[in-house]
Amino acid sequence: MSRDPEQVILETIVSYLQNKTDAKTIYPQATTGGGPVVSVPRAKRQGGAEPLDKGVAPSWIEEPVHFEPNRARVGVRTVWISDTHLGTAGCNAELLLDFLKSTDCETLYLVGDIVDGWQLRKGWYWPPRHNDIVRCVLKKAKHGTRVVYVPGNHDEAFRGYVGLNLGGIELVPEAIHVTADKRRLLILHGDEFDGVVLYAKWLAFLGDSAYVLLLKLNRLLNWVRRKRGLPYWSLSSHLKKKVKNAVQFISSFEEVVAHAAHERGAQGVVCGHIHSPEIRQIGAVTYYNDGDWVESCTALVEHPDGRMEIIDWAEHQRTEAEQGRNRRHRRKKETIHA
Repeated sequence: MSRDPEQVILETIVSYLQNKTDAKTIYPQATTGGGPVVSVPRAKRQGGAEPLDKGVAPSWIEEPVHFEPNRARVGVRTVWISDTHLGTAGCNAELLLDFLKSTDCETLYLVGDIVDGWQLRKGWYWPPRHNDIVRCVLKKAKHGTRVVYVPGNHDEAFRGYVGLNLGGIELVPEAIHVTADKRRLLILHGDEFDGVVLYAKWLAFLGDSAYVLLLKLNRLLNWVRRKRGLPYWSLSSHLKKKVKNAVQFISSFEEVVAHAAHERGAQGVVCGHIHSPEIRQIGAVTYYNDGDWVESCTALVEHPDGRMEIIDWAEHQRTEAEQGRNRRHRRKKETIHA
């Protein structure tokens, strides 16, 4: 019987929240072992991701990614996004959905913390817009975009599915991307280099709770700004750049990740995790961080010639809004003088 991939994703999340992350229960034909973690034979992994379902796809997946033919499109070779934290109120879902609908790419990398299992365990939060984002990504996969998902620490439930294919989405622990100008980039989330997450998980949860409080203040501030007609501005991102310890941690993290990429023979590395978009040359390695969608609302893109760029979608929308106001102002003046 065919399974809706969107439903499988939600069932995976619910199972994780109930401490029953058993892929065999959620998707029997996906498993090759009887334990609580999916086990895929090495030979199959080398041959590509195993499909979760070969049945008839749900009807909605055949629909276009968007129904706005006049929407301006951004055409790029590759897109990297991470730290969307679906399942939390901090996710800027409207901005993220607008970005996904406004971009066309050959490959889309989801670089971890796409779903926030840590917060969902504390309380269920899954508004319709978060479903829309899941559907948009699945539609992109259906209509020809290669979608690669590298789970992070907040969506670690999906690490049990590494080596499988979920509705056209390849799940991998890490990846190598070859750019148009033939550079090898290591793709990983980055939590494995964070000593707090790796060696003292309870401290990470404590820090996560404080961070959630800061994001609530951020939402309150931006609610007031919207009421006054002001654009989005990230309080949490601003404070992070001002705090000395945070700046030192980010710098150390970047250097450790770049060193790991150099050790593996890569010319660059793309990660997420620390919610700090950056392009920085560290020795022989170019370090890229695609940012996040709770603070900076950024993505990393590769243009057809291999050029890399961080796109700030909140700034993009502010610019569009300003241009729209200027156009309306000019038309108003022309009407008055006519």
